Amino acid sequence: MSAQTLSPTTSPPTAPPPQRRTSRARREALRGWLYASPTALFVVFVFLVPLALVLQMSASDWPLLSGNQGWNLPDNYVDAVDHRLFWDATWFTLKYTVITTILLIGLGLGLALLVQESTRWKSILRTSFLVPSALGLASASLLFYVLYSPYAGPFADLMQSWGFTFLGTPEGALWSTVFLIVWRYAGFYMLLMLVGLQAIPDDVYEAARIDGASTWQTFRTITLPLLRPTFALTIVLCVTGSLLAFEQFYILTKGGPDNSTMTIVQLIYNVAFQGQNNLGIAAALSVIVLGALILINIAQLRAFRRTDED
Repeated sequence: MSAQTLSPTTSPPTAPPPQRRTSRARREALRGWLYASPTALFVVFVFLVPLALVLQMSASDWPLLSGNQGWNLPDNYVDAVDHRLFWDATWFTLKYTVITTILLIGLGLGLALLVQESTRWKSILRTSFLVPSALGLASASLLFYVLYSPYAGPFADLMQSWGFTFLGTPEGALWSTVFLIVWRYAGFYMLLMLVGLQAIPDDVYEAARIDGASTWQTFRTITLPLLRPTFALTIVLCVTGSLLAFEQFYILTKGGPDNSTMTIVQLIYNVAFQGQNNLGIAAALSVIVLGALILINIAQLRAFRRTDED
């Protein structure tokens, strides 16, 4: 057994002095702050400052044209909850959220499974399903507003002969808007699901085929469990987007007929700029919606985390 020895003329390496290490750490910390400062400033001025202003407005008597008239906490929150359309708008928003989440997640997964296989039509199908996602939501809403029009739309004569209007009844307005959203976002959720499917190793499927598992058993025991992170992401995105729905209903229905399609965000807009013209109550509604979103997202993420641990 041989041991490496140092010759008398060789000195062991010396560590840099503490002062040099401290200066190097300071330079690295300063470099890190410089890299992070643009994003930090963006977050401060685009999110934190407006959030602080909304919190101040929600605790103040703040008419649209008169400005801050003083603190009135908690009157704005009481008036927001007591608004005649608050609970109706909340219930409709939740109903719309459940419908769109189920349809978008299910259809997105189905389309992803359809275009996952290597076929001659794979590229065409992927592009066709994804093209509507490139269209802005406001533009898509205007397009469908014309399609649904009983006067200028392509189905105008047919609707007049049947006595039917897409947006003339509460149920018709709801499902017409849901169809728009599914058409607009199904390709986007297909893309997210496709990324999750392609992340599953082929060896797992090969082992299942060797064991004699059927297609349904493979899907139930392999595909769905391994897609849990993708499901968590898509459900959070879909629920958040649906709870904040505004453009499609504002353009298609204006909350009608008879306020039957009034969402909570559209109610905030109406309270702030139409009718009451009260920014304080509208800000209180915004804070309530923000708190509900935070709690819902935390509950969703905890549920998926608990499922993964089990």
